[in-house]
Amino acid sequence: MKTIAMFGNARTTVGKVSTKALRTEGKVPCVLYGGKENVQFSMFEPDFKMLVYTPNTYKVKLDIDGKTYHAFLKDIQYHPVNDAILHADFLEISENKPVEVSVPVRLVGNSIGVRQGGKLLVKAKKLRVRALPAQLPDAIELNIETLEIGKSMKVADVKAGDLQLLDSPNNPIVTIKTTRAAQEAAKADDGGKKKK
Repeated sequence: MKTIAMFGNARTTVGKVSTKALRTEGKVPCVLYGGKENVQFSMFEPDFKMLVYTPNTYKVKLDIDGKTYHAFLKDIQYHPVNDAILHADFLEISENKPVEVSVPVRLVGNSIGVRQGGKLLVKAKKLRVRALPAQLPDAIELNIETLEIGKSMKVADVKAGDLQLLDSPNNPIVTIKTTRAAQEAAKADDGGKKKK
């Protein structure tokens, strides 16, 4: 899994007054937990762009006043009106401890069902997995070449290797839905066969 480097500054004071002052400066109050101790720090809001506004999931190499931590963005809170980032939680990771994270799904191939006029519906863009950080892929690839109209690929169909899938095995990931055009083509095809 790819890593993004981010830089922050440790917070010496916490509370409403200091938090408001940080936000006025264009910074986001953050906390790093999961290690020996929680670390309160702040980062500039534009630095989150590559991490948040993307379909990908990244590990984060956090540099807080020169001290390096490896983490995942675990939770983020937005302003209800203007969508500004209000707070971010990071989970510190270690290479020998499994983590739970959402990994993007990447569809490979052109399905038979779509070529026959069906419509591709993506039900899950990410899957929750549990694995050691070194085993986490950039994406989980699903080959949909053989997927026919009316059929679905479910979590149970995923060959995950070392990953433990946390979503329900019955959850659909991708479905090929029949369309009016596909139904009419099938009727025309059946009609032609009957005439013969």
